Amino acid sequence: MPEITVDYSAPLDRRGFARALHRTVVDTVDARLEACKTRFREVEELVVGDGATGEAEAVVHVEIGLLAGRTEEAKARLSRAVLDLVPAHLKDTEGVRVSAEVRDLDPSYAKS
Repeated sequence: MPEITVDYSAPLDRRGFARALHRTVVDTVDARLEACKTRFREVEELVVGDGATGEAEAVVHVEIGLLAGRTEEAKARLSRAVLDLVPAHLKDTEGVRVSAEVRDLDPSYAKS
């Protein structure tokens, strides 16, 4: 914990982003740095709306799962911090849709 997944189709400095993101998570919701784990999944195809724009579409979506106990305000602060952090790690920000979701992990979450 925290379990972080990043879906992306925009050119992203993954390692640099993960390092900065882990520090942001630690500072914002009092997690332990060594507990932060980030997985990246490249999006091969993305269609926005009716897909008829003909323009390149790109996305970065960050999902962060935390053990229960953080306030909704703390999770909202972390979401906003993630949105502020992403552009610094993109080659080009034009046309990139950025989103973030911070949620509680399901009570069934387990690790070894």
